[in-house]
Amino acid sequence: MQPVAEASTNLQAFYERIAPLHLAPLWEVYHELITPEPRSPCVPCHWSYAAVRGHLLDAGQLISAKEAERRVLILENPALAGQASVTHSLFAGLQLVLPGETAPCHRHAQSALRLIVEGRGAFTAINGERAYMERGDFIITGAGSWHDHGNSGSEPVVWLDGLDIPLVRLLDASYVERYEAETYPESRPAGDTLARFGAGLVPVGFRGEAPHSPLFHYPYARSREALEKLARQGPLDPHHGLKMAFVNPADGGPPLPTISTFVQLLPQSFATAPCRSTDGTVYSVIKGEGESQVGEQSFVWQPGDVFVAPSWQPVVHRARSEAVLFSFSDRIVQEKLGLWREWRG
Repeated sequence: MQPVAEASTNLQAFYERIAPLHLAPLWEVYHELITPEPRSPCVPCHWSYAAVRGHLLDAGQLISAKEAERRVLILENPALAGQASVTHSLFAGLQLVLPGETAPCHRHAQSALRLIVEGRGAFTAINGERAYMERGDFIITGAGSWHDHGNSGSEPVVWLDGLDIPLVRLLDASYVERYEAETYPESRPAGDTLARFGAGLVPVGFRGEAPHSPLFHYPYARSREALEKLARQGPLDPHHGLKMAFVNPADGGPPLPTISTFVQLLPQSFATAPCRSTDGTVYSVIKGEGESQVGEQSFVWQPGDVFVAPSWQPVVHRARSEAVLFSFSDRIVQEKLGLWREWRG
């Protein structure tokens, strides 16, 4: 057997010989690539809406929605600086549309969601059908759908954007196409899709061929009513309170093929038992005040705040008042690939 020093020298010489051939030894990195448990470079982070809002309004005075195409402040994970990512697979940002503005029509490969944080009177139009926004509403834009936004109201409107930009970037599958006009021609009256698919009904003969939900507007009023009724009936899940998943009415799956979305109610003074899962999750506070511990960090939150729990970090929520949290993650992708796991403490 070679002496240790000689063996090390010979290995190094071997590495130098194979490097020009674009070869590398797996054994040197094996334990970093295949880890005993999930290991994410992402870190927990909290964005106070009260702190961010002023900067968002400043941006509204510096650049128009048309000039920016989408006037968004990215919520960037501190450990992923420069990557426009809140987790390894997801993007999050806060978008502002001022009264009288239009964010021009385009479509792209990325799937998108919106949670309305502030204001009313604005709309999103999907393939020519408008959905007028109310605070807490959840709206999706399926990949390849023409969409534009406008604000015909009298106050600024802000929403949380969630997209699978990093995932699409990983797959080298991105594209964007601008529509020839600022807005897409009206194809159906506002609310048509909600009437067709939002009441537990689908038109006879309907065959959902798109990978995303035909229903693109999930009003908060309906979600809140369901949560309040079910919370009175109990029992509550000790790890999640009352947590519901948004679904595609055509097949029972998630509204978007790459992003799972949830809404949960935490009664006043309710504290969840610790739980962790492999999907890094972005939370947005719709209602109430409380505190969440993510790993070793604790975040005090109120309406409009956003925070992220990276993969496999234990999460505990404590509601000071009755609270409603919206959240999204890449859980559906992991489930389809047989990767998703959850641990309950």
